[in-house]
Amino acid sequence: MKQKKTPRRFAILDRDGTIIVEKHYLADPHQVELLPGAAAGLRMMSAAGLGLLVVTNQSGIGRGYFDPHTLDKINARLDDLLLAAGVTLDGYYVCPHIPEDNCQCRKPAPGLGAQAAREHDFDLQSAFMIGDKLSDLQFGRNIGAVTILTRTGYGTVTEQECHPGPDYVVDDLLGAARIIGQIITEEGQNVGSASLS
Repeated sequence: MKQKKTPRRFAILDRDGTIIVEKHYLADPHQVELLPGAAAGLRMMSAAGLGLLVVTNQSGIGRGYFDPHTLDKINARLDDLLLAAGVTLDGYYVCPHIPEDNCQCRKPAPGLGAQAAREHDFDLQSAFMIGDKLSDLQFGRNIGAVTILTRTGYGTVTEQECHPGPDYVVDDLLGAARIIGQIITEEGQNVGSASLS
C-alpha cells in the first residue's frame, strides 16, 4: 500500500529587518546586507524540511521611490548572498501598493499568504510566520500560522507595543529556527504518544 505523502511545511518570512538589515525604502542592491544569524537560521529551517518563502510589503514602488525591476535586482542580490551560504528561497510574494490603496495583498491582509499556499500546495495553519513588525504578526494570525517575532529590525519596539503578543519571541532567525525545531520535535512526540495509546 502506497504511503500518503506528508505535505511540506513552510516558513513565511518578512524580508527587511528580518532577513536583511532594515534600510528605509531600500532601493540599491549593493546595500543588501544579511542580518547576523539569518543565513544560519534559514539553513537550519531548510535542513528541517521547511520551504522558505518571503512575503514583503514594498510600498516604495507605489510611492515611486523605485520600480519593480530594481526590486527584482535587490531580491536577486539577496538570493546570491544566501546561495553563497547554502540557502535557497522558494519564492517571493510582494505587495507594491501604498496603504491607502486598500489592497488585499498588503500585510496584514491575507492575500499573499493564500496565493503562496495555492502555488506551493501547503496548509497555512501548519506554517510559521516570522517577522519584526506588527503587520507581520497580524498577517500570521490572519492566515492561522504560528507567529514568531524577531528582535531584529523593528522587533524590540514591536515586542513592547504588541498586544496580544506573538506566539514566540526570539533574537534572530537562528533563534526562530531553534524554536521551530523544538515545535516539530514535540509534535512528533505527541503523535507517537497518541498512536501508542
